[in-house]
Amino acid sequence: MDWLTAYKIPVGKTAKTVFDWLKDNFSGVFDVLAGLMQGLIDGILAVLQGPPPLVMVAIFVALTWVLQRGWKMPLLVAAGFLFILNQGYWKATTESLTLVLSACVVCMVVGVPIGIATAHRPRLFSVMQPVLDLMQTLPTFVYLIPAIVFFGIGMVPGLIATVIFVLPAPIRLTHLGVSSTPVSLLEAARAFGATPRQVLWKVELPYAAPQIMAGLNQTIMLSLSMVVIAALVGANGLGVPVVRALNSVNTALGFESGFIIVVVAIILDRMLRMGGRK
Repeated sequence: MDWLTAYKIPVGKTAKTVFDWLKDNFSGVFDVLAGLMQGLIDGILAVLQGPPPLVMVAIFVALTWVLQRGWKMPLLVAAGFLFILNQGYWKATTESLTLVLSACVVCMVVGVPIGIATAHRPRLFSVMQPVLDLMQTLPTFVYLIPAIVFFGIGMVPGLIATVIFVLPAPIRLTHLGVSSTPVSLLEAARAFGATPRQVLWKVELPYAAPQIMAGLNQTIMLSLSMVVIAALVGANGLGVPVVRALNSVNTALGFESGFIIVVVAIILDRMLRMGGRK
């Protein structure tokens, strides 16, 4: 088998050459992007950490009631946040929520328009499909390498790696929702003289709203699953005590911080569950 390995296809060397070229020629672009991402992170973090913790808990509970129109989910959210406060993880939780919310903003702003475009252009979706598959199947640790190369250490490379991993979800679900709009609805709208823009805003997007909200929910859950990996590149949050527990083989700290991540995931999932609103 030596003849097969004698002429190795230079996949790794080619990737390194591309990354080095991008760093040398687009460093200014990456600096601007890093500044925008850092500004978004700082803004959300200031909102979450500015008020007293109990005030923020009350705001989240009120938001849950507005979204769900019932008392069970707000009670569950309040119990979850009070448990987090009891365990002393409020600061770490707000830092992880900042990463999750920042990723949601970027992914939905970028993913929804791309999903709409691919729904209207099947050839574009067929071209993008292998790229989306690669983004979701490539090991997430691989994203950290170019993120560190381009953006250094901190919250920004963690956010970039999270966005790359999560972005296919809102694109796919938006594409699914828009492309599955019944032809009869589209024909009726056009028969009454609706323009393509009116068809999009008044027919396709309302019909695709459940799928788009499912994409938002998936974005949040997948972003939360990245908090531990993001901690490896210097991102603050709940991933830091998990990594510290792994390094020191601290079972108590690992289970404690891991359980907090589960609680945060349950809180966010119940807040945004579409079936709760009557």
